[in-house]
Amino acid sequence: MNARLAAHIWVAAYLRRLQLEGIPAYVIARGDATAGAVLVKLARMDGTATAFTRGFDMESDARVWQELNTGPEAEVDAAITRQRRFDPDLWVIEVEDARGRHMLDEIPV
Repeated sequence: MNARLAAHIWVAAYLRRLQLEGIPAYVIARGDATAGAVLVKLARMDGTATAFTRGFDMESDARVWQELNTGPEAEVDAAITRQRRFDPDLWVIEVEDARGRHMLDEIPV
């Protein structure tokens, strides 16, 4: 059985990991503390961004981060707004890094 962390605990751990790397990150929207989904927006500080959501990879039988949208930051923000309308319990974390670091590959999903 795969136990999942409560959303607020995962978010706190993720923000701490980014802080240790000196990568600014902010909670833009708070979702449900226990079962809320998490969306991470990576703003590259050049007018572009990428939004990532957690999904399930049937091939590897594992939860993975998937790209929701990438491109001009305004378009990514619009996609995030649509997601929030669909899922009001969604957490949104904004990561700001010109080098494109988001550390999602180092944090358990």
